Amino acid sequence: MSGNRWVLLLTGVVVLAVGLGFDAKPIPAAPGMLPTSEVPVSTPPGDVGVATRPVSVRYTFDDGIHRPIADVAGRYQLQALGHNGGALRLVRKGHGFALGFPDRCRMARARDCPTAILQGVRDDSLNPGRRPLRYGASIRMTHADLADGANVLQKGYSVGEMGQFKLQVDHSLGHPSCVLANQGRRYRAEPWLDVADGRWHDLACERSNERLSMSVDGVVKAWVPVPPRLSIASDEPLRVGGKSAGDRDDQFAGEIDNVFLDIGG
Repeated sequence: MSGNRWVLLLTGVVVLAVGLGFDAKPIPAAPGMLPTSEVPVSTPPGDVGVATRPVSVRYTFDDGIHRPIADVAGRYQLQALGHNGGALRLVRKGHGFALGFPDRCRMARARDCPTAILQGVRDDSLNPGRRPLRYGASIRMTHADLADGANVLQKGYSVGEMGQFKLQVDHSLGHPSCVLANQGRRYRAEPWLDVADGRWHDLACERSNERLSMSVDGVVKAWVPVPPRLSIASDEPLRVGGKSAGDRDDQFAGEIDNVFLDIGG
């Protein structure tokens, strides 16, 4: 299905399949859900670049039921990936939509749990390097959705030599946090604030003026110093809702909307 796009409209159900340059097998979706695809083979590692000009990416999901899941400019596409039948659902929010992720799974064996995320393709223009960086999303969770790991938005991993930026809501206290990591060094801004209260909250992470700050509903709630020479770049794609579509993937449970990423000049 490489390079192709299909939209099938069935009675009462919209089924969306997106081709992003790799082969993937669609998983049937229940009514009101976006189908997922099996996890594709990772892009082979190579030289990693960084953004050479300002970048602004926005995902609202308001048109996701009719089109490929793309940012508002139509350039950066995301595909739904699932494991054990996990699927994403569209949730009505105001005059538009948000994405609902699989319910928190409490199975004894994590590898049996259904999971689902959104994942792009490798794009080094989304690596901030040392540039100013701002990213975040709107989320709605309850305490039933919490777990040791619940990743909202990320690019890269915290281990290794390439780096990561991440937004998460982890552990039983419902604290949001922003993370930058590279070469074993990890910088985390975490306010003593519970956002898993069943209401929508706007979460934003910002790297500027040698610090990483965490804002909740437009107000800075925590910050940590960050070395000016810290460079964040990874050959991993942008992901929403988890670090992978598989077991032990730090699956997010709840709803996500208005995902954004800004890389400054």
